[in-house]
Amino acid sequence: MKTTRISRGLATIATALALSGCGSVIPVSSGSGTASAGDGPERTTYSRSAPRRVPSAPQSIAPRPEDRACLSDLGQTGARFDPLPDSYAAPGCNKLGTVQLMALSGDSSQFGVSNIGPVQCHVASTFSDWARFGVDRAARQLLGSSLARIETMGSYACRNVAGSTRRSAHARAEAIDVSGFVLEDGRRISLVNDWNGGTAAEREFLRVVHKSACKRFGTVLGPDYNRAHADHFHLEGTGSSFCR
Repeated sequence: MKTTRISRGLATIATALALSGCGSVIPVSSGSGTASAGDGPERTTYSRSAPRRVPSAPQSIAPRPEDRACLSDLGQTGARFDPLPDSYAAPGCNKLGTVQLMALSGDSSQFGVSNIGPVQCHVASTFSDWARFGVDRAARQLLGSSLARIETMGSYACRNVAGSTRRSAHARAEAIDVSGFVLEDGRRISLVNDWNGGTAAEREFLRVVHKSACKRFGTVLGPDYNRAHADHFHLEGTGSSFCR
């Protein structure tokens, strides 16, 4: 009788536990989620969501000390430009101390520069002086109209000199290729059409601005150099070095 009462008591406790939800708990597996005999103890895992990325605020571009004087000089010419951050693209290809030119100033007006990319500040400064004193003044004196725009074929390009394994000055943003000039009266003077095929005044104008470039840039290549330069002036570096 005593044994029967004990058995009934145990049965009552088991029933109460089952009804209260405190029976056997099957843990959530960190694997497939199905527990089988002999798998050993299961572990409950917790996933943590990746932290949200907060967009960083735009950072100001602090010019290198050696570039500050150049940027100041370029600004005093009346040019409109933005300093650009230094960057490296590949071995031998970099943009250090470069600017993005938007406009240059002549004696009495500003004129645009088309299709130009990053260019080193000291080359941009030389380009600005050449545009004002060598191009705009020649246009007014020889063609009777001020300069409205200089057309280029670009500046920075990560590439080698054609037919060689040597990096071009374009790979360091040290060169600008100029293809033509647009005047305020609407005329367009291009190297490909007018170096040899233009009017006498247009041919003289192109040779005057070429000669002026040779006094300022380190290397100047034009239509008389080779067929690859029949449609543009290659203006590279500073200081007199090679002119053709």
